[in-house]
Amino acid sequence: MTTATTDLDPFVIQQIDELRLDPERPLIVTDADEVLFQFMAGLEAYLEREGYEITLDSFAITGNVRFRETGAVVEAREMKGLLGGFFEAETHRLAPVPGAAEALSQLADHADIVVLSNVPFPQRDSRARSLAESGMPYPLVANAGLKGPAMASLAARGGKPVFFLDDIPHNLQSVHDAVDGVHLVHFVADPRLRKLVPSPKARHVSSGDWTHAADHIHSTIQAHKTGLSA
Repeated sequence: MTTATTDLDPFVIQQIDELRLDPERPLIVTDADEVLFQFMAGLEAYLEREGYEITLDSFAITGNVRFRETGAVVEAREMKGLLGGFFEAETHRLAPVPGAAEALSQLADHADIVVLSNVPFPQRDSRARSLAESGMPYPLVANAGLKGPAMASLAARGGKPVFFLDDIPHNLQSVHDAVDGVHLVHFVADPRLRKLVPSPKARHVSSGDWTHAADHIHSTIQAHKTGLSA
């Protein structure tokens, strides 16, 4: 099962082409927001400073943000600009998810690691610096849209097994549809969001803890090695 690279933005293709992945090593591809960085906590703080508030009534941003003074819901067309302002102001300041750097450091002994993030393209360099400063200096691909096409291109370059971690169910489904045999980890760091997010239909492991996620990935890699040597 493959996805045409014509489905990818030219800038995404350029970033992937610049990677050097080892086809003999397992590949771990991870999202950033709410997986490596505490996105929701950062967004809440930003909205409060700007005169808004968010109520977590559903796993969505649009429809849950209100003007603090009036209680009026921020409409979808306004949310795009508000989120753009958030990424511009806060991408470099988001706190890392506890345990992420340590877990990835250990996994990097056994696999190649790539961060696949839908951070806006203008904030790509800011995210890369934040990753490095947080002890996660792994290659970053700034993506746009569903992640299946980018993940198919990455999987074609790396080895097996292939892992994909993300908090958004439709990204997990997109990757499941695009990459044969991918191991999905539905990772949501914020416990409030984990209670609200729909469960992906594709087979997956759910986690909000990096020790648990890393143990699963490591044991899967070891089982793959054992199967090859049997």
